[in-house]
Amino acid sequence: MSRALHHDGTVILTCAITGNLTRPEHTPYLPITPAQIVESSLAAAEAGASIVHIHVRDPQTGRPSMELEHYAEVVDALRKARPDLILNLTTGPGGRFVPSEDNPRIAGPGTTLMPPEARVSHIAALKPEIATLDLNTMNSGGEVVINTPRNVRLMAKVIREAGAIPEIELFDSGDIAMMHDLLADGTLEGPVLCSFVLGVKYGFQPSPETVLYARNLLPQDARFTAIGIGRSTFAMVAQSFLAGGHARVGLEDGIYLSRGQLAQSNAELVTKARRIIEDLGGTLATTAQARAKLGFPLRAKP
Repeated sequence: MSRALHHDGTVILTCAITGNLTRPEHTPYLPITPAQIVESSLAAAEAGASIVHIHVRDPQTGRPSMELEHYAEVVDALRKARPDLILNLTTGPGGRFVPSEDNPRIAGPGTTLMPPEARVSHIAALKPEIATLDLNTMNSGGEVVINTPRNVRLMAKVIREAGAIPEIELFDSGDIAMMHDLLADGTLEGPVLCSFVLGVKYGFQPSPETVLYARNLLPQDARFTAIGIGRSTFAMVAQSFLAGGHARVGLEDGIYLSRGQLAQSNAELVTKARRIIEDLGGTLATTAQARAKLGFPLRAKP
């Protein structure tokens, strides 16, 4: 099935600033504190990102955090400095289960399972433009990520009541089937904004065929981004554009600028993605263009 391009050559670029699984021992350039996350977000925006995807971390340990105070500090600072920048907050943490070795019914160390309401409490409080909504239940290394249809529906309701658009994260084709069910019962409204996550070991694998297959399962009016994890980051920037989608890079997804060369900032990753898109004949959307495409009003400086 052929599909028309879903953009006019103008690509909305998201930068995923710090993520949940990238660790300080992986790269010394990972933003940790709220101030570092803000600084890196602003630099990425200057390089061409119109959306920043935000996780936060414990400033003392560098470990992932879901503390509202850390989110509030980042969001408040970004809204003051760049009210035009589109904020996309994660709701992914809190869904990981690690079975105990002695009794798999009991959670072992590393389990982060939280009630679905707790995973979106910062969305209700801070009201970003976008909040991610993961539909995957899958193996992740030796662990399991769990997102049941009931919990997804509860989280989607809070996201929509906060006035945010859910960005649907799709890790395999079954997730797309669930998305269609959520559209059919009114949990989600079209045109849906979604992302294919490619390169996680037990999910979608990064290839042109995968992107086209996943794209062709979407509703005709869907807007999508193909996200490459690790070594596939920049290949998927190109493939997403060529398939009619948008683009995402960032230290959450991949820490290398090229083989063996660590990116020293998110802005460097954005700059390379921009060059790829422009070399293919596209342009990056400004924040004003991205807001218009996604239906967000312009924000005035507080």
